[in-house]
Amino acid sequence: MDAPSAKKTPAAPPESGDSSDIAGIVNVLIEVANNTRQNAYAPYSGYRVGAALLTSQGNVYGGCNVENASYGISLCAERAAVAKAVSEGERDFEAIVVVTDDGGTPCGACRQFLREFGEDIIVILADKRGRYRITTVGELLPEAFVLNSK
Repeated sequence: MDAPSAKKTPAAPPESGDSSDIAGIVNVLIEVANNTRQNAYAPYSGYRVGAALLTSQGNVYGGCNVENASYGISLCAERAAVAKAVSEGERDFEAIVVVTDDGGTPCGACRQFLREFGEDIIVILADKRGRYRITTVGELLPEAFVLNSK
């Protein structure tokens, strides 16, 4: 599979709820995230991260981390994928896969960033070998900041 383009990669959600369908979608998302991870720009930390965001429309957006010598302005893979989806008009997210060497979790900023779009978003944390665990944004950030002005 080629690295995902800046546009969408279709990956329709399962209709039947069959666990093999769900496992298949998880594997596709892991593959997209892992391929996107190869494009990471991480000259300072060496910690390459790839993400694949699945929307309710069945589209997948990949993102990778992009570091900067001024660490604070580096871009995480999760936020890159969300920004790509939002720039295409997407706002309803089903799941995000994050692939790192060791299956690490999103940083606090990414947890809060994802929470903006829902606490029920499924988060799949995978390592570079394809082993993964499943959680949600709400479980990763149980007491998120929520601005009540919406």
